[in-house]
Amino acid sequence: MFEALLVGLWAMLCGIDKYDVALNIHRPLITGPVIGLILGDLETGLIAGATMELAWLGLVPNAGAQPPDVNIGAIAGTAFAIKLGISPDASLGMAIPFAMAMQALIIFLFTSCAPLMQKCDEYAEHGNTRGIDNMLYLGLTLRALLFGVVGFSAVYYGTAGADFIVEYLPQDVIDGMAVAGRMMPAVGFAMLLRTMFNVKLLPYFFLGFVMTTYLKLPIIAVAIAFLCIAILDYFQQSKNTDGNSSSSNLEAIDDEL
Repeated sequence: MFEALLVGLWAMLCGIDKYDVALNIHRPLITGPVIGLILGDLETGLIAGATMELAWLGLVPNAGAQPPDVNIGAIAGTAFAIKLGISPDASLGMAIPFAMAMQALIIFLFTSCAPLMQKCDEYAEHGNTRGIDNMLYLGLTLRALLFGVVGFSAVYYGTAGADFIVEYLPQDVIDGMAVAGRMMPAVGFAMLLRTMFNVKLLPYFFLGFVMTTYLKLPIIAVAIAFLCIAILDYFQQSKNTDGNSSSSNLEAIDDEL
């Protein structure tokens, strides 16, 4: 019970962060280790959080379009991996229904709160700033409570139901869910590349592929190498920008003379 309450409290903070504060503590990469720390298995929390972060890289809210909720999905997936002793890949597949259910609940909450906007308009016409603040706090509180209740339920009730499923589900089905979970990071990368793809970046992608596939370099080494390339490119662009600015200033002075 105490662990579920702590998870619910963290989910409330993440619900506020996701739409208001934007510190990104709601992302699986942060939520996974925190849930692992609460449930007493930080290592599994780190692995599960990183796995789910890869799967949900390209899932971001866009206006009223809400993707499956990454926060509740990370909470449920990490809890399943720790409590049931299954692999993070398999727990990722089991967490998807929770993420999709939370998606529907968020849309329902946003729709239900639509009349608050009309009330805010009325307060604005009368110059009642305190009333507008109260409406904002009301919406924030309702959203935080929703995240808290779902996060608590995912750990307190969800693990019991998932334990029943794992106990009576054939091992082949569980293995299939693990395979599907291992495929999802590739889908996440594909969705991310779809939004940020640029032809100029293709050589870097192919270079990274060659380094990992043929040179057998670990991912960390490749990441450090490309980080150095990015830093050098940043300094080079800054130098070129400063040089162009200086040239423009000299031309302006010459024109004045």
